[in-house]
Amino acid sequence: MKVLLSNRFYVFLSTLMCGMFCFGCQETIESPKPRAYPKVVYPEKAYVPFGENYCNFTFEMPKYAVIEHDTSFFDEKPISDCWFNLLVPGLNAKIYCSYNPINSRADFDELVKDAFEMTNKHNVKASFIDEQVVRRSADHVHGIIFNVEGPAASSYQFFLTDSTRNFLRGALYFNTQARPDSLAPVVAFMKKDLNHIIETLKWGK
Repeated sequence: MKVLLSNRFYVFLSTLMCGMFCFGCQETIESPKPRAYPKVVYPEKAYVPFGENYCNFTFEMPKYAVIEHDTSFFDEKPISDCWFNLLVPGLNAKIYCSYNPINSRADFDELVKDAFEMTNKHNVKASFIDEQVVRRSADHVHGIIFNVEGPAASSYQFFLTDSTRNFLRGALYFNTQARPDSLAPVVAFMKKDLNHIIETLKWGK
């Protein structure tokens, strides 16, 4: 009787150990974690005057932006000395700004045509381009804002002019791959700054 109980005990123990071994060897399949984007620390909104002596206009620029005077254009001197960039290092953002004097109606027409053509180059990747008219008659500031939707290199462009003497063009770029989902909050933040620049721009005399 003792032998029979002993055999049954060993059979039970072997079965239990085998079951535990098989259970422990089961492969665990984990579900993929949702994609997370790096946390962005936004600076506090504040503005200071832009009044560089090489430009014949002023506006209020973000306090956290750095002015970069652009003295070359494809290894050549720009048409005007008033070519500059506004860098926001904390957001990897750069606003390219180029100024051209208007000497004739032909100059004006050509500059407007170029502004539309440069924006339309983004049509390849853009899902939609919204044109917003700027009209500030009291300050003789007119132009168009181009809001570019989709994975385009530049999501915001504009040109401002008084139609007779001054023509300023700007374009927002990021030093990173164009991913609309991850960049959307940063683009929205920068658009407020660009709108403020446009709203406060005044031509010199």
